[in-house]
Amino acid sequence: MRRKADLPRKQCAHCERPFTWRKKWARVWDDVKYCSQRCRRAPRLAAPQKDGAT
Repeated sequence: MRRKADLPRKQCAHCERPFTWRKKWARVWDDVKYCSQRCRRAPRLAAPQKDGAT
């Protein structure tokens, strides 16, 4: 049996928090980008703009 600390980890593309592998993601782990449905549905954050370009 594996310990939770030994499972693979990724960083969420939206909230940038780390999340660990789940059994339901076993077949699609390479495609998983978001930690939750909420992050997946959330609007994408725009890149910060530089203030000196006015």
